[in-house]
Amino acid sequence: MMNNQQVLNVYGAMAQLTEQMLAAARGNDWDGLVLLEEQCTAQLQLLTEQEPRAPMQGAERERKIELIRQMLTADRQIRDLTMPWMAQLSALINNTGTERRLVDAYGGV
Repeated sequence: MMNNQQVLNVYGAMAQLTEQMLAAARGNDWDGLVLLEEQCTAQLQLLTEQEPRAPMQGAERERKIELIRQMLTADRQIRDLTMPWMAQLSALINNTGTERRLVDAYGGV
């Protein structure tokens, strides 16, 4: 079981990772974004396994709340950046599927 300072260190690392994820999304570095997301997921797994069940109090609690807010803000911005890219990718996949069905149905030119 981690102590409160260790928990805050993990939340801090996750907040830094989400900021790096946001920078990757802004730079259209989708591979980098995925790698950073995997690192963030590993940190989350650590918290899931090791974070004490007792709630934090005082300044530690406030710091944890602030880190979570930072992560949520970055996550929202990442979603805003990735949604158009995901829609474009989906359209491309759908177009490729349509082309393949047409070739299958009518033969190639």
